[in-house]
Order: sequence, then structure tokens, then C-alpha cells
Amino acid sequence: MTPQTLYYGDCLDWMREWPAGSVDLIYLDPPFNSNANYNILFGAGNGVPAQVRAFQDTWKWDAAAVERTQRIVNAVAHPAHRAVAGLQQILGGSGMLAYISYIAERLPEMRRLMKPTAAIYLHCDPTASHYLKILLDGIFGANSFRNEIVWGYRTGGVSTQYWPRKHDILLFYVKTNAYQHHPPQERVLYDRPFFNQQFDEQGQPYADVYIRDVWDGGDVRPVINVSNERIGYPTQKPVALLERIIRASSNAGDLVLDPFCGGGATIVAADNLDRQWIGIDRSHYAIDITQQRLTLLGIEVNVEGIPQDSGAPRFRLTPE
Repeated sequence: MTPQTLYYGDCLDWMREWPAGSVDLIYLDPPFNSNANYNILFGAGNGVPAQVRAFQDTWKWDAAAVERTQRIVNAVAHPAHRAVAGLQQILGGSGMLAYISYIAERLPEMRRLMKPTAAIYLHCDPTASHYLKILLDGIFGANSFRNEIVWGYRTGGVSTQYWPRKHDILLFYVKTNAYQHHPPQERVLYDRPFFNQQFDEQGQPYADVYIRDVWDGGDVRPVINVSNERIGYPTQKPVALLERIIRASSNAGDLVLDPFCGGGATIVAADNLDRQWIGIDRSHYAIDITQQRLTLLGIEVNVEGIPQDSGAPRFRLTPE
């Protein structure tokens, strides 16, 4: 385990090699079971962008899913045993259970790596958030749950057949009650003065209040086509979102782990805030684009495990 390093491969394999109690904060943005495939554009070398499959987020009840689920269900000492066994009764053999069992293999290793003061944030959406919460309760204990944070956003593509689905979920759990938390505040402006208020430079009354568990607008807006930080990686998250999490649940010098680092927003945010960091991804495209992103920002980075002869197309990021 070497800080300031991107690791190529399955996070399960890498985490099994690392010592227990070594990580201060974990943020994971795994596949959502969105039943979609995600593509990315890269420079093909002839001036014409080419498209390549970045990753798949479709899950099937295949032989691997059956074996994985039964291994957990049959191992009564496995931290996820009761949760997966119960969800098997509800979901049966399905793509959702295939997805849940995949996450169930990896969360216990994350918990093992966490220090007693550490926290974990699992980023998901309503497709599976209710099942994932059961899983986290089983692995971390229901008393370790702290928040279901709703991150709301306004983007295109809405349906008129139901309420537009425009929010993600962040499930915030801790390892022990010794966890660290620095509650962030935001400034709220008011139309008229009130008791014990303050005034800004323009004479506007305001109050600094603790940020609640619904994050809607402000500095955590989603990355869209016209966003300055957009790098073209599908499911890219804004750096401001990760900075809010990292500030709240870690200190300068702490080690932040992202087991599904994708386009590297967690890594950029951690480096901005003087944290140590480690990112893992099984997609060589993700490792490639994150490495280039960090290099363009002047951030030193090591890469471990990526095959040198993969023949993979290279991304071509350019400075803003």
C-alpha cells in the first residue's frame, strides 16, 4: 500500500494484500446496477474522436453470480451472510442479487482496512440504495449508520410519466463511535434582519448554518457538458462534492481510499486538501485518464499493476 498511487485491477485483490486499520476515509462510487453501458471519447490520433466502452453496468444471474452468492450464504461467519441470505429470499436469482453479492464481497475488506476513527461513504442511487443499506447494516452494524445524504441536481432528460429522478444517495457509516466528523457550514442569506443576525459587505443579513443531509445546488452541482472540470469520463462526479466529504470526515495528512476511482475526482479533491490518497480501478481507461488528469494538474502519481502491453487506446486530455 503506497500513498499517491493508482492501482489497476480488482479492488478486492488489492485490498486483501493491505494491512488492517490503515485507512482514514473511504469513498466508493461503484456501479449502480443502472442496466446501462458507458462509453467515452478519446483521441484516435487522426484528429477524429473515437468511442470506446469504458465499463458495463449490467448484471446477470450467471454462474459466477450463483457461485459468489452461495459462497457468502454458506459461510455463516461471513460479515454479509445474513444480509445476502435474507435478500436472496426477497430477490431470488436475479441481476440485482448478482450486483449485491459483488458489493458484499468487497465491503468487508473495506471495513477491515478502516481505522477505528474512519468513515465510509457509499455513493449510489435509488435503484439499489435500499438493498445496499441492508448490506451495510449487516457488515458494519445498524448502529454504525449515520446518514442517508441526498444529493439533488438538475440535468436534462426527464420523464413525464413519473417524478424526474434527479438525485443520488450517499450512505454514511462509521467503524466505531470514535470516528471524526467536522460538520461543515454554509451561509444562508435572509430578506430581513432577525435576532442576533450578521450582515455581509452589502448589508445583507445572513447566518452560517450547518449543512443538512440534503445537498441541492450550491457548490455541488453535477458535471455537465459545459462544466469547466469535465474530462469526458462517464459518471464523473464534481470535485466539490468530494471536497465536502473529505473535509467533514478526515484531517490533513490522512489517507483517503477510493476503490472505484473512475475519472479521479476523489483523488483530485484529496490532493487539493493535503490528504494522502489511493485510487483503484479495474478499467485501464479509468487509470489512464486519471493519470493524465493528475499530470496536467501537476500532481505526482505512481501507477501499479497496469499491463504495459495492453495495446489500449490512449486518452488525450488537454489543459483547459
